[in-house]
Amino acid sequence: MTVVTRFPPSPTGFMHIGNARTALYNWLYAKHHGGKFLLRIEDTDRQRHSNKAVQAILDGLHWMGLEWDGDAVSQFSRRDRHAEVAHEMVAKGQAYYCYCSPEELDEMREQAKLEGKPVYYNRKWRDKPDDQKPMGTKPVVRIKAPLDGEIIIKDEVQGEITIQNEQIDDFIILRSDGTPTYMLSVVVDDHDMGVTHVIRGDDHLSNAFRQKVIYDNMGWNGPVYAHLPLIHGPDGSKFSKRHGATGLIEYQAMGYLADALCNYLLRLGWSHGDEEIISREDAIKWFGFDHVGQSPSQFDFAKLDNLNAHYIRAAGNEDLWTKTVPFLEEIEGVKLNDLAKDRIMQSMDELKSRAKTLIQLANEAAFYAKTAPFSYDSDAEDLLNEGSKPILEALRREFKQLDTFDNDSVQALCKAVANDYCSGKLGKIGMPLRAALTGTSQSPSIFGAAAILGKKDVISRLDAAIEHVS
Repeated sequence: MTVVTRFPPSPTGFMHIGNARTALYNWLYAKHHGGKFLLRIEDTDRQRHSNKAVQAILDGLHWMGLEWDGDAVSQFSRRDRHAEVAHEMVAKGQAYYCYCSPEELDEMREQAKLEGKPVYYNRKWRDKPDDQKPMGTKPVVRIKAPLDGEIIIKDEVQGEITIQNEQIDDFIILRSDGTPTYMLSVVVDDHDMGVTHVIRGDDHLSNAFRQKVIYDNMGWNGPVYAHLPLIHGPDGSKFSKRHGATGLIEYQAMGYLADALCNYLLRLGWSHGDEEIISREDAIKWFGFDHVGQSPSQFDFAKLDNLNAHYIRAAGNEDLWTKTVPFLEEIEGVKLNDLAKDRIMQSMDELKSRAKTLIQLANEAAFYAKTAPFSYDSDAEDLLNEGSKPILEALRREFKQLDTFDNDSVQALCKAVANDYCSGKLGKIGMPLRAALTGTSQSPSIFGAAAILGKKDVISRLDAAIEHVS
């Protein structure tokens, strides 16, 4: 048997982090077994359908490196096939036409409430002959659910779960306008696409029992189910907008690497011993349901930041440059050219050792791509004052006399100026120098940075800073 999994997002809003983990687990399980990973866009809600949301789903999967097999399938395009199955079940006596009006259904619900019974459809039309149908009423199609016995779902994560059939009503599978319901569409598509394993959030667990009724009534073999616990925020409630990022692509915009996010999501509910850093190759080799937990996981941005920092340090410098460029382009005053790239690449080893996100890396590298005069942030403004002006002037004067301009000579010069002006306290020299050269108070080693900028540019930046103070 070839393992076939699927990821079926609905393009009615952003693709959130829970969707991303579901996609990852489906992709990994298929890859682990040498199977297929399919993509189905569940776009039957035409009022809320958004082409922009579809593109965001595709972009997010591409960014994460979760490529699917074959073409993405539109569920809406298969609506005729869904309706065909509904009518086939009617013909087989496994479903029936229901002609109840909305008013009748409301009366049923109210009566059930008064009697303290479950608010279910009372199966009025289940066994009525078709010649009693009212004229001019378009019927819905309802499934014939079993009236007694039980349904057992053997879930790969949750274990064996049993419910009594009396808990399942004769739910609608085809609306009066001929459009299929979600419950029917999912089953038909999974069957026709040959899906063998349905891996999804445990908020869909109750759907599995209803969907099994459809499989049984059609005489189809159902898939293996694996329902994953939901992701919670740091406060223990369901992860939502108020906890942080909303859509998957926002994590890319926040400066996270795809490999870091995939590694984090993999460990958010699954484990392999004490392994924390897990390559994509090892994830494919090791992934299975045995070590998927049954309890909700808590999303922790601090842990994601630390993991992202690891992947940034491990990344190749050229690759990091390419990924950082979009963030550099957003920074005021930055001009990206060959000189800027050369300077940043010279400093990349130190820059990436300090950064937890690509945004932080870009912010600390930006001064290499600026030309004096440039703006100063508030911390730099505090350092550039009348008290630091004599130090800046002394540095400018001494730098002009410096023949060799490298890390060691710049540091030695700063130590000498510190002895003359600050009782040897090098920090009293380094901080205003950093503010003058970078426009910030956070940067790589200022001595190395000065050497990379070169004598001419350092003096130009000191001139601008002294003029700014004046």
